[in-house]
Amino acid sequence: MDTKFIFITGGVASSLGKGIISASLGKLLQTRGYKITIQKFDPYINIDPGTLNPYEHGECYVTMDGMETDLDLGHYERFTGIQTTRDNSVTTGRIYMSVIERERRGDYLGKTIQVVPHITDEIKRRILLNATKEHFDFVITEIGGTIGDIESQPFLEAIRQLRWELGPQRALNVHLTYVPYLAAAGELKTKPTQTSVKQLQGLGIQPEVLVLRTEHELSQELRMKVAHFCNVEVDAVIQSQDLPSIYEVPINMQRQGLDAICLKKMGLNPGETPDLGPWLDFLNRRKQAQAIINIGLVGKYDLQDAYKSILESLAHAGTYNDRKVKTHFINSEMITRDNVAEKLSGLAGIVICPGFGQRGIEGKIIAAEYTRTHDIPTFGICLGMQMMVIEFARNVLGYKDANSSEMDDNTPHNVIDMMEEQKNITQMGGTMRLGGYECQLVEGSKTWEAYGHKSSIIERHRHRYEFNNRYLEEFESNGMKCAGVNPSSNLVEIVEIPSLKWYIGTQFHPEYSSTVLHPHPLFMNFMAACIKNK
Repeated sequence: MDTKFIFITGGVASSLGKGIISASLGKLLQTRGYKITIQKFDPYINIDPGTLNPYEHGECYVTMDGMETDLDLGHYERFTGIQTTRDNSVTTGRIYMSVIERERRGDYLGKTIQVVPHITDEIKRRILLNATKEHFDFVITEIGGTIGDIESQPFLEAIRQLRWELGPQRALNVHLTYVPYLAAAGELKTKPTQTSVKQLQGLGIQPEVLVLRTEHELSQELRMKVAHFCNVEVDAVIQSQDLPSIYEVPINMQRQGLDAICLKKMGLNPGETPDLGPWLDFLNRRKQAQAIINIGLVGKYDLQDAYKSILESLAHAGTYNDRKVKTHFINSEMITRDNVAEKLSGLAGIVICPGFGQRGIEGKIIAAEYTRTHDIPTFGICLGMQMMVIEFARNVLGYKDANSSEMDDNTPHNVIDMMEEQKNITQMGGTMRLGGYECQLVEGSKTWEAYGHKSSIIERHRHRYEFNNRYLEEFESNGMKCAGVNPSSNLVEIVEIPSLKWYIGTQFHPEYSSTVLHPHPLFMNFMAACIKNK
């Protein structure tokens, strides 16, 4: 069949969960046997989120082919198990850069370059691009931002044109809005939804399906009212009530027939509702897990979205180890030698988080020393691994001034150093070792055991600095072993201390590869060690 396109837009307020609805719809269509992909179009002018502060935008997710993207792509991959690429994440910045580069080359033959048609044509080209590279039954496109934002208008105009060009059986709009509850009046209010849909209609787009985000159950009468005022069939008014877990959203959407409604409206027979067996098994294990395991996250960003993939990976591993994971954020800027014991007390394991820059690194080093000397299971990721290396160099090898050349250009013991090919690069964005790289595991190491005795793995990276191989022999002879190397560059990817319960640092980001149905083996192994330690 021809590829069909579903556009997910949002109104009333941001952060309603368009990404979760997109991922849930993708999962449901996938369960019916359709081949799907999901893409995100963000209306900000940054080329990608790679240079954005996590406080602004949350986690920067990395695709296997090395694109720094919005965190929603993490949801797409965790829910569906698909691998997204650089073509699944597009910003206004990338759109404009592409058009301007073509204009500079003279590709437009002297024409005046305008938002319509040149910018909208480039948006349409990007929307259709994934379906030209590979056959998909459905391409789900999430449009970031909220209806009414100035910056979203070219994307909505592109959607309007595509819906007209593709026809109603190949293009469909699902619009997510918010139904607020006014406690003083004791009422749910539909006017914001009506206004949002009218704005969308004013742009030439009639949504076929409405998903109403709500904290309270919506009555049939209220849904009929929304359907009446918004020109939508009442069966196509779906409620998305707050749930204990994002992983319950696909079940809720299936129960209300979101996927079946979309299929009908696009001229397909939905047939029988498929069984979400493995997904339900995961949810049941999650609900049945009563024992709590306390895990500490040592980092500098005090907001959950900054470490979204780590939190989800821990949750997956906890569920499959029949534990309810309770994470505790420990601000590394606040950690001192005097208070580290108090701050890390009562925790079964510690994750030393990734990041960039000087702020909070001394606290991470103190935490790494404490967990190493007190034999607490410790998982260092990217910068976290580098801090474990620096701590070992200072306190075991005796190099008190050991550091990373990222933090101190003049350190005589740069146990973490910049890659040679990076040294002449001045631009910030997209100039790191990014995406999937092979790592050969050392047979007999704890990491090799965690990966089920695999000799080679591929994991995703996002960094400029590396373990300095000049010190490798010294580290190994003093107890910190290299457990994995990149075969082409011989760069150290994994360090561990085999004499401890679980003390492993990875230069890569394993959290990007954990999914609901396939939890990451390192997180699984770490969780088992934490449970044993507790």
